[in-house]
Amino acid sequence: MKTYFHLLFCLALCLPALADAQSTTYLHCGKLIDGVGGLQQNKTIVVEDGKIVRIADGFLGAAAGAKMVDLKQATVLPGFIDLHVHVESELNPKAYVEKFTLNPADVALRATTYMRKTLEAGFTTVRDLGGSGVNISLRNAINAGYVTGPRIFTAEKAIATTGGHADPSNGRNQELSFDAGPEAGVINSADEAWKAVRTRYKNGADCIKITATGGVLSVAKDGKGAQFRDHELEAIVAAAKEYGMHTAAHAHGIDGMQRAIRAGITTIEHGTLMDEETADLMIEYGTYWVPTLSAGSFVAEKAKTPGFFPAIIVPKAISIGSQQKEIFTKMYKKGVKIAFGTDSGVSPHGDNAKEFGYLVECGVKPMDAITSATSTAAMILGQGEALGQLKAGFTADIVAVPGNPLEDIHLLEKVDFVMKEGKVVKE
Repeated sequence: MKTYFHLLFCLALCLPALADAQSTTYLHCGKLIDGVGGLQQNKTIVVEDGKIVRIADGFLGAAAGAKMVDLKQATVLPGFIDLHVHVESELNPKAYVEKFTLNPADVALRATTYMRKTLEAGFTTVRDLGGSGVNISLRNAINAGYVTGPRIFTAEKAIATTGGHADPSNGRNQELSFDAGPEAGVINSADEAWKAVRTRYKNGADCIKITATGGVLSVAKDGKGAQFRDHELEAIVAAAKEYGMHTAAHAHGIDGMQRAIRAGITTIEHGTLMDEETADLMIEYGTYWVPTLSAGSFVAEKAKTPGFFPAIIVPKAISIGSQQKEIFTKMYKKGVKIAFGTDSGVSPHGDNAKEFGYLVECGVKPMDAITSATSTAAMILGQGEALGQLKAGFTADIVAVPGNPLEDIHLLEKVDFVMKEGKVVKE
């Protein structure tokens, strides 16, 4: 009997050590890109309790009971961050009708499949820039472990002006139309701007998104005209700062971009028709450009398919989409700071990594394209000390691809290992 109790006592002493070993993972990395511009060879990353605790030279032997992952033939990188997605939807020929036929539950269930595809493509964090409010619930479900997907920072509903790109009453007949206000994300004064931001905060938004110009895919003729007055923009930015949120501005045309930049917006999304004066202004104000080349390429191609878009959208999609890469190439050379975003939901979820190829095609160096989706994107989210780098103390969001993406950027479309917060979700 004494021997029995002695064995139980020894086992109890060992259990914490065994649990610690089982929660530890060793990653043997043939090549390692750290997220800030460094390429290293033959490293071991040690992960415990969702964090990177050590990065060592060579291939360390694993402690007893720890998990070992052999990535010696791969390049290991921080989990990618996409700063412009729409988690609730994916563009298709029925999308404009589905606004009237789908229930919130339908939207939510579809969104779970979109987010799994996104995570398995190596994107462990996304910034959602506008939906119906289901995005808040999806973020919370992922955080609580009920749904598999990337970490979501969301703007909840985007903010527009009456008839603007994000006015939810656009394109409806008289019976279904309504006069949208700040609750629905529509403002027409500085006071309403403050209320709209405060409402987003109350509803649980992480950031604020505005539609500074018309949009390609809204049911309206103009896709580039400015849609906010200066004092409205200034009020939105001031309110967002007061509530600890950064800001993003959808913008295609020059006037709308410049107004948003001067108001202090954090990022310009799309920036399709940017000129040299606007690029200089972005450099002066330190504004980041999220070009979303994937969306421009996708809509320009789909506009050629009869019936894919309503007729009013087709000329906008062809005109703006066809100019995007050429203008981006010219303005990027001037020195505008860029961050990674795709507008997935317009382009298909799970194809996010194609954006790397578009960036490199337009003159961005492969390493700069990678840092735009890692440390730079993390900094914009206010997560520069936790995400976007392979570094001790950072969250263990880690991906791996075969070969060397600095030699072939398209390898980033072939992610075959994904770890989020220390848990392997694709191997």
